[in-house]
Amino acid sequence: MPDQRAARKHSGFTLVELLVVMVIIGITLGLATLNALPSPRQDLQKEAQRIALLLQLARDEAIVRNRLVSFEADSDRYHFLVRGDKGWAPIVNDDLLRERAFKNPPVNLMLDPPPGSGSGSTLRITFGREPVDKPFVLTLASGDNRVAIHADGVGHFTVE
Repeated sequence: MPDQRAARKHSGFTLVELLVVMVIIGITLGLATLNALPSPRQDLQKEAQRIALLLQLARDEAIVRNRLVSFEADSDRYHFLVRGDKGWAPIVNDDLLRERAFKNPPVNLMLDPPPGSGSGSTLRITFGREPVDKPFVLTLASGDNRVAIHADGVGHFTVE
């Protein structure tokens, strides 16, 4: 009989052991949740990378189509336009150059050098038929976060 009591006494987990395991699981889940949710800075960085790739595509389209192509944006959304015989028209049949909304609007857009003539809060960058354009820096800002897209004028766009 003493052997049965000893075996029964050591089987199972104590309440303290269960609580320690639950605390470890809770901390691990909390850290995983914090890492899984992107920060506003990461969202802005991804948006800038997407825009940089689309600007490069729009520049290439302008050269291939032999027509002016513009990037136009306000604080909530952006889209691309092509210059035709009847003026500027939005690009609608292209899934890549379609109109998009910013993920976390409003986004402040600043262009350096500043455009010569502005149309209020809308920013426009136009790509010509030539392979060389003017270099520029497009800065996206949301709250305290800022990300810059640098264009060197010969087709290279970098995000910093």
